[in-house]
Amino acid sequence: MDCLKRSPSFKLTHWLVVLVAVVHSTSGLYEDQIGKFDWRQHYVGKVKFGGFDSSSLDRIIVATESNALAAISAKSGDILWRQVLEKSPRGDIKLLHVPNPGNGVQASGRSSNRAFDVVTVTGASPAMVRGWNSNTGSLEWEWSLLPSAPEKAEHAFWFVAEGSLYHVVPVWGSHIELTEYMVSTGQQAKPTTTRISAAWIKEGKCTIADRFFACGMEQQVLAIDLLADNPQIVAKPLETMALDSPRAVPGEAAIVQDDIMYSLESDFKLALGAEGSALVDDNILEGERVLLRSSVDRARNVLQVSARKLSDNSALEAIEFVADYGETFGSPDLIAVRCKTTGGNGPRGQLACRVLISSKDGALTLIQQGKAKWTREEALADVETADFLDLTLSDAEGAIEEELNNKNGDVFGALQRRITSQISHVKNLVLHVLGLGPAPSKAQKAGLVRDDFGLHKMLVVVTSTGKVFGIDNISGKQHWARYLPEMIGFANGQSIKLMVQRTSRFYPLSAQCLILGRHRDNKNGLIYQFNPITGQPVNGGIVQLPYKIRQASLLHETGPDFLRGVLLLDENNEAHVLPDSLAKYANNFYMFSADRESATIRGYLVEYRNGKLSTVPTWTVDLSGAGKTQQIIAIEGKNPIEHVHSQGRVLADRSVLYKYINPNLIAVATHGPDNIHKYILNVYLLDVVSGSIVFSMSHKRIRPPLQMVHSENWLVYSYYNDKVRRTEVTSVELYEGKTQTNSTVWSSLDAPPMPLVERQSYVLPVAVATMQETITEKGITNKHILFGLTTGAVVEMSWALLDPRRPVTSPEKAREEGIIPYMPELPMPHEIIINYNQTIANIKGIHTAPSGLESTCLVFVHGLDIFVTRVAPSKTFDLLKEDFDYFLITVVLILLTSTSYVVKIFASKKVIKQAWK
Repeated sequence: MDCLKRSPSFKLTHWLVVLVAVVHSTSGLYEDQIGKFDWRQHYVGKVKFGGFDSSSLDRIIVATESNALAAISAKSGDILWRQVLEKSPRGDIKLLHVPNPGNGVQASGRSSNRAFDVVTVTGASPAMVRGWNSNTGSLEWEWSLLPSAPEKAEHAFWFVAEGSLYHVVPVWGSHIELTEYMVSTGQQAKPTTTRISAAWIKEGKCTIADRFFACGMEQQVLAIDLLADNPQIVAKPLETMALDSPRAVPGEAAIVQDDIMYSLESDFKLALGAEGSALVDDNILEGERVLLRSSVDRARNVLQVSARKLSDNSALEAIEFVADYGETFGSPDLIAVRCKTTGGNGPRGQLACRVLISSKDGALTLIQQGKAKWTREEALADVETADFLDLTLSDAEGAIEEELNNKNGDVFGALQRRITSQISHVKNLVLHVLGLGPAPSKAQKAGLVRDDFGLHKMLVVVTSTGKVFGIDNISGKQHWARYLPEMIGFANGQSIKLMVQRTSRFYPLSAQCLILGRHRDNKNGLIYQFNPITGQPVNGGIVQLPYKIRQASLLHETGPDFLRGVLLLDENNEAHVLPDSLAKYANNFYMFSADRESATIRGYLVEYRNGKLSTVPTWTVDLSGAGKTQQIIAIEGKNPIEHVHSQGRVLADRSVLYKYINPNLIAVATHGPDNIHKYILNVYLLDVVSGSIVFSMSHKRIRPPLQMVHSENWLVYSYYNDKVRRTEVTSVELYEGKTQTNSTVWSSLDAPPMPLVERQSYVLPVAVATMQETITEKGITNKHILFGLTTGAVVEMSWALLDPRRPVTSPEKAREEGIIPYMPELPMPHEIIINYNQTIANIKGIHTAPSGLESTCLVFVHGLDIFVTRVAPSKTFDLLKEDFDYFLITVVLILLTSTSYVVKIFASKKVIKQAWK
């Protein structure tokens, strides 16, 4: 029996082997693929408030317009931690208080070595007051305030003074209500709310500056000290009429009105200039308040920061500097400053300062000792539109294209050019090896040349601040940036438009794009034409139009230089074409315009006669309903570059069910209240040429958000079902039947037959933020739907799961067609999440584009973060796998070739022997 006993060392070895086996089995299967075909970049958004953390020299606390609270490293600009708050308006940050060593706010009972709390106030009804640990970003405490009058709380202000939190509620034209709270507990410090008479306050004209409530009224600024025992009105005369509300100066009881700074406690006044800003800090010099002023010299593209002591108005040259300021940056705002003494204390010590600047375009820059230490392009946290553009050809491929483009029918000339070209290639190769070759082009140096599979593209991104970026979709590098300060989006929430007039496929002509928006001041149309590969402006760049734009569309035909014109419809329903030389291609062009408020859609026919364009109203559709309560909430058309590969669907009996493929079809969704069902959502499929409604469907007790995808012969849209409180997805498919009306050219004017409609609804376990379909070069690859979820995941859903023809009964017939039996719940396995664990905060949109490979689709997802990847809905059927054994196939080919030669020798000998017999 003793021989059967196990020694302790044997047992230990046994358990170690088991442990290693278990740990090894938990490793990721595709871990080596992470970051190979995708990348993600984190952002926080345009900074609204900020300050240096007193507990760390390497931490900057910022609150942004994208409802994010974050800590940024002062050394590198990296995000140390980030908290994404609720969406607007509930998550709008009203106040950020970053405490200094002397006025820090701490929770009771906390040990002295813990960090001070960073205090934020978000929302209005209710208002959430939170305290955050500045080291880790964790939530320490929170309390909420539910106002008795929510309509008043929307315009409330907050400020911290002497360790207390003050809530200021203005009652316009009457008085101001002031309430004091304990910061960390939310207890009211005084039993009653203080009412301060102020009949002069008006909505949209006031702000909080330190403890003063200030308003710009006609030609003066009126302010009142909210914490004074006997508040008195302070009046400051203005040089011009006050058009906008004044801006508060951080750190000081002062405001900026019409580019002039006015102190509310003294007679101090300072002209800042058109692009100037001011900041007051009392920690630079002990016992001194220092005023920092910034100004921009656009002629030299430099930023000048001057400083002076407020006590004696003397200059402080020790911290003044001049730094480079790029032309792609907007007007700067001084956010925070931190200085320390270097080289010892006393008269020999020198001040070393870090200044945090947020520019109007969204860029966040830290300047240290007169030099930019780092810059974050936070405009990319608010992307409005984007597109993938093909890159230019390499120098060698360009030479071949030039040779092939010379088609004059001269055979001997073509032979001569071919020989000359080959000699030139050999010469360039030799010179390149010797290091004496010609200098490559700029695109060649930057690596911006087209690859064999068309996977390398330029990603052009347009942001809401008017900044445009050219980003490499492989590496994520920003190759160029342009700032358009005068451009804004359209009314009714319509964003800035990006249109591709010419791609890079027409060598040697360069690509050309157009950005369409409105002028910030007069609201007229504004156009910017540029080369998307280099970012350089074309034809002068910005073009200001003398009219407002109602509708815009690219023409179908191109001119002799392969440039597509842009057809514009102004507010008077007059048509214009840019450039004017392409106006003739707009003849017999149909377009439409929609009014969201009245739910009215109008169709127009554009005609070109005698060198002039004219528009003819053709139809009008009113979708507002009987009670005129419906409003348009979404309009979705088809992708203009989409190709339909198959015109029909093969059924189980081998017959063909032809698709209803109408290129003029748009999907329109209206939403409004109802006396019986609370809310009603109506979905229409409308032909914009004839104005006929092809199909309509109503959903009762449905609330937004609504997301739609319209492609080929189907429509998919998601919504929130208020009755059962869940997110649902409805898919609709249109078919002509088993006989096709016209297989060559579709015409909406020939009264095509009404389609056969298949529809089905499904249940999603999560909320949908955005939707988009995949697209490929020829349309052969299966279509998948990309769902951007509110959880930050992007899900690739197969069309087979959303197919409206999934049968509820008799699945045997559907099995012949390969259709899955109907189940109301859509599965969400982890394998279909294309961004795996790389969560994208606040997803806003998804853009897809085809690549050179038919199997692969390029995907760009944007929100608070941006994410780029590629998907293959039908797998990579046109590409070898990464683990393809090239060595084995080479050895096999060599062996087969060698064997064939050996067999050939033996066969010839055999033939000779047989001949001698």
